[in-house]
Amino acid sequence: MPCTPEESSAEPMNCDDSQVKDEVSGKEKLRRWINRQMKIEMTDGRILVGVFLCTDRDGNIILGSCSEYQQTDGGFDEPRLLGLVMVPGRHVVSLHLAPNNSDGETT
Repeated sequence: MPCTPEESSAEPMNCDDSQVKDEVSGKEKLRRWINRQMKIEMTDGRILVGVFLCTDRDGNIILGSCSEYQQTDGGFDEPRLLGLVMVPGRHVVSLHLAPNNSDGETT
């Protein structure tokens, strides 16, 4: 059950500590991803590589300085420079973060 306020607005929110902790840790994880290099594999086989700028609750992702790679029979074509892109969340197959100097976190 999601963390929601009671019917009466004067009451505190009904949340257990684990829900609040998970929500805070998720937000912190996203904050650490900002301005990091990210690779996104899409449902149509394309691969986008760019700088993670933001996301929304639907899973849409904004990448800056983005390049697109298309798979061909002999490997990948030359990258196509796209610039700023919005990737719909429903088209994302997987996300990969470039290793950071402080940690090697990938998803």
